[in-house]
Amino acid sequence: MNKYWSRKVFIVVSLIFILLASAWTHYWPPARWSFLLVAGFIFQGIRDSLQKKHALLKNYPVLAHLRYFLESIRTEVRQYFIESDSDEYPFSREMRSLVYQRAKGDLDTLAFGTRLDVNKVGYEWISHSLNPTHPKEEVSRVWIGKEQCQQPYHASLFNISAMSFGSLSNRAILALNQGAKIGNFYHNTGEGGLSPYHLKPGGDICWQIGTGYFGCRDEKGNFDEKLFQEKSTLPQVKLIEVKLSQGAKPSHGGILPAAKLTPEIAAIRNVPLGQDVLSPPAHTAFNSPRGLLEFLAKLRELSGGKPVGFKLCVGSKSEFFSICKAMLETKLYPDFITIDGAEGGTGAAPLEFSNNVGMPLNDGLSFVHNALIACGLRDRIKLNVAGKIVTGFHVITKLALGADLVDAARAMMFALGCIQALKCNTNKCPTGVATQDLVLVSGLDPEDKSHRVAGFQKRTVDSVLHLLGAAGLNSPDEVQPYHVYRRTAPSEIKQLIEIYPPAEPNCLVDGRIPERWARGWKEASVDKF
Repeated sequence: MNKYWSRKVFIVVSLIFILLASAWTHYWPPARWSFLLVAGFIFQGIRDSLQKKHALLKNYPVLAHLRYFLESIRTEVRQYFIESDSDEYPFSREMRSLVYQRAKGDLDTLAFGTRLDVNKVGYEWISHSLNPTHPKEEVSRVWIGKEQCQQPYHASLFNISAMSFGSLSNRAILALNQGAKIGNFYHNTGEGGLSPYHLKPGGDICWQIGTGYFGCRDEKGNFDEKLFQEKSTLPQVKLIEVKLSQGAKPSHGGILPAAKLTPEIAAIRNVPLGQDVLSPPAHTAFNSPRGLLEFLAKLRELSGGKPVGFKLCVGSKSEFFSICKAMLETKLYPDFITIDGAEGGTGAAPLEFSNNVGMPLNDGLSFVHNALIACGLRDRIKLNVAGKIVTGFHVITKLALGADLVDAARAMMFALGCIQALKCNTNKCPTGVATQDLVLVSGLDPEDKSHRVAGFQKRTVDSVLHLLGAAGLNSPDEVQPYHVYRRTAPSEIKQLIEIYPPAEPNCLVDGRIPERWARGWKEASVDKF
């Protein structure tokens, strides 16, 4: 029997208890006050079980109120005795609170000044203008694939990053996709394949194809063209993304613990039950930069001319140069490249891979952006990024370093009600977001949470437009690395353009190879990574 009681059983037992207890107090009046106290708890438990706005209260009736009570006094205790709002990791309480506020449409302004130490190394800010502007909402959309696709896509500036069904619950996926539909932005499936929960709400989909080819694989785990064509031509699918690596565990392959593998998920992924689902570290459909580009071209054709691209966490620079050389030689180009940061993501990963493998997002983004400029390829390819993005200022810093649009995963989980319990890999997520436990999942109401996802996305995009206006800019593509400053030492301030120096256009193809790239460019080969 499941260790969590069914709510229906809880309600029936509670009603029976009230009837018996009322009879008992009739014969023993002194028990009346204790009965009223217990009845009050039962009434509150029934009320919590029936409401739909708070998954934590629904899954843990009455007890969850203790958490909210402790939350209410924690601010005062923390302020004087313990910590600041920016001390918690991986996401501070300030960041989580901002998502909750914007998701619900609550007041999201800050009183009494910043909680950040502006004199601390790493502090960043954008230079404002004495002639602010009013950017129009239309500038917050980006065309992808307009140069070489029959079905280009007009993407939002801010979208839902890759999170698979399996890693997340069916109700979480439903809420995310419904939120994407409400807000007119896309929802990346993650490598776990297309599920009915991605498709039913009708929101725009970026279908991610990982090394396991889930949803388009044959019995041996190899890529199946027919299955891919059948699903990629669905009207909800707007883009296709081939995942080479991800920030949480670069060159490791995805991990779905056996505890989260249900018969439904196994059928969708075409994998056996009862064991961890481990994606291979590398693709079998290609094994070279040239092969990657040919594979992307095939996917574009099979999908009916939809935009295709690839995702990677940058590792060896020479390997990315190999892809650039292959583009120059074959004249085959991705429509977009997604750069993931080593800051990690929602997926389960070994500690060493999370902490010590892969290039951080800002470094990886700057490198890819400048490498494409140096090869004369930047105008052909849109750059997307994913990695610990929560606020409008986070978006601005990525735009300054070369991004055209951004995705967020964990911030969207907060919008769903995630409380950062850090139990994503245990199947015990208390809010029903990252679990397959049916009792816990039932506490998450997709209808309510979908509006929160849409609300968070819209208010974040609005904040980006407000920041652009404050800087005197009219569109995201006007943001440059000299607009953003960082404190690099207690008495030293630098612009991002000084920290991430730009490349000369076409310098790699013209033979004017920067010294910092000379070795990587020389080692790059179109026939091997």
